[in-house]
Amino acid sequence: MNVTIEKLVYGGDGLARVAGDDGRNKTLFVPFTLPGEDVLVTNVREKKGFGRAELRSVLAPSAARVDPGCPYFFRCGGCHYQHAAYPLQLESKRGILREALNRGAKLDWPGEIIAHAAEPWHYRNRTRMHVRGSGADFRMGYYRHGSHELLAIERCPISSHLINRAISVIGELGRDAAMAPAISEIEYFANGEDSQLLLELYLSAPMDAALRKQLDDFARQMEAALPEFLGAAAFATGDFSNTALWQWGASHLDYRTGGHSYRVSAGSFFQVNRFLTAQMISLACAGQNGRRALDLFAGTGLFTLELAKAFNKVIAVESAPASFADLVHNAPSNVKPRNATTEQYLQSAADLECDLVLVDPPRAGLGPRVTDQLGKMRIERLAYVSCDPTTLARDLHSLLTSGFQVTEIHLLDLFPQTFHVETLVHLSR
Repeated sequence: MNVTIEKLVYGGDGLARVAGDDGRNKTLFVPFTLPGEDVLVTNVREKKGFGRAELRSVLAPSAARVDPGCPYFFRCGGCHYQHAAYPLQLESKRGILREALNRGAKLDWPGEIIAHAAEPWHYRNRTRMHVRGSGADFRMGYYRHGSHELLAIERCPISSHLINRAISVIGELGRDAAMAPAISEIEYFANGEDSQLLLELYLSAPMDAALRKQLDDFARQMEAALPEFLGAAAFATGDFSNTALWQWGASHLDYRTGGHSYRVSAGSFFQVNRFLTAQMISLACAGQNGRRALDLFAGTGLFTLELAKAFNKVIAVESAPASFADLVHNAPSNVKPRNATTEQYLQSAADLECDLVLVDPPRAGLGPRVTDQLGKMRIERLAYVSCDPTTLARDLHSLLTSGFQVTEIHLLDLFPQTFHVETLVHLSR
């Protein structure tokens, strides 16, 4: 079947419209395509109201089509846009965000969505890979596109140079049977200067003396092979409390960005783009000041430390144990850390008056209970940092209904070569 791609949509696919059996147009999603391209598709899978297809060949390529920067692209499920010139990636994300806000928030934003970008390669300071086997059977990599089948890789061009060196070292150790078979995933975390590395190991078997010895041996060999290796921690796969079962060397690294130094421990959350984090802090906090600020989903204090410079008092709320411990360590004296979920905290703070509330929720967004609580509070300004335009739009609809007005929208391209969109929205009332 020949189709013409209209646009890129959230999720990374191109969208085409084809005539259905009833004569009405039907939406068809095709990966690895670009707007305006005529393509030949195959293996069309009918769904209720739409269809999915595989790209067989590009009949009329877009002028923005480029050669991918990674040999695994088209097979690996980690990236979606490497076939698109970077300016088109940015413009497509801007359009996707505008459409999401229009549809989900009923916000027909008349102003500019200001895009912020940096180096589109080697930007990731944190990379997580699946691990299988040992010795001659050792494989480490990502899932193949559209499946849970492991694709073994030897390098990742969107990850930092130090992480790629560590991938090479661990590949050699794995092939030499120096890896514990119980390791099912490895997460690499490098500091802002790309000069220090922590490893998080996720285990598919319970800890015992034999496994502890295997992990100790592995860590010793990592120290010998990679001087930048600081330490490692092991966690049970699926344990969202991130309680370390084993520890080697340093338990944290010092991450410097935006004029601040953050202790970030193994198991703690931190933003992944080492080039744009400082600008993100500045855009969220610049020009903000007053008596009290409330930082929700504060993590290790990424925004908290900057807010503490401009507000008399900052309340920083974080529920994850590892991140909260780092938040307490990082926070200056005018910050009051609170170990609670955002919903739990807001239930006890209905009468709190704030000059600014900053929220940086996970992909699921705030949800109706939190937006309802925020809508009832006496808040002058709100800054919303989002990693998902769909849940952002849903939450904004509720906040706008409660009297907030949008004053600025920023798109921060923290995830080049992928469909992911990071957004900063400033609101006031």
